[in-house]
Order: sequence, then C-alpha cells, then structure tokens
Amino acid sequence: QDTDEFILPTGANKTRGRFELAFFTIGGCCMTGAAFGALNGLRLGLKETQNMAWSKPRNVQILNMVTRQGALWANTLGSLALLYSAFGVVIEKTRGAEDDLNTIAAGTMTGMLYKSTGRV
Repeated sequence: QDTDEFILPTGANKTRGRFELAFFTIGGCCMTGAAFGALNGLRLGLKETQNMAWSKPRNVQILNMVTRQGALWANTLGSLALLYSAFGVVIEKTRGAEDDLNTIAAGTMTGMLYKSTGRV
C-alpha cells in the first residue's frame, strides 16, 4: 500500500509544525554544544597541563576544563536555538504561512540580536 497507516486526530496535520520542531532543535543544539565543548575542554585541558605529571591534580584540572567548556558551549548553542525557534514561531504565526522566508527571517533576526550584544 502507498498510503500512510497512522491514525491521526481529526484536523491534525501529517507533518510537525514549527513549534513542535523547536523542542528537537533546542535539545539537539544543547547536546551538540555539550559534546563540542567537552572535546574542546579536553583539548585545552591537555594543552594547559602538558608540563604536569599524570596525577590527580592534573586529572581534576582536565575534568574541570571539560565540564566548564561543555556547559559554556551547551548554554550558548541552546540559547541561540531558543531565540531562532521563538523568532520562527512568532514569524510563522504573524504571517500565517509556512515557507522558507520564515527560516531566513528567524536566522537573520537571531544573528542580529546575537551580534548586537557585542559578541564576536
């Protein structure tokens, strides 16, 4: 059969809306940021402690860098994803249309707000 076999409530769409996808976007960005930050923290920790012998203080410093960088990147990417998703939902509800213009506008507004705070 070529038809879908899912049972949908009356009036429900077969595709997810922008609001439903926001949760996946925000969570995915947080997890990606945490993974990237942890790897970056490991790299920085090994670089900063290269003159130390392998011992508990070195391990603790490396672990601190991993957790600190992981949290920093997770917060940053999660915040950007939250802004992007919020702008996207508001624009979609305001315009009443689901198209690529919403995505472009949400990305542009997020970038403008992020850069306006003095971030490089």
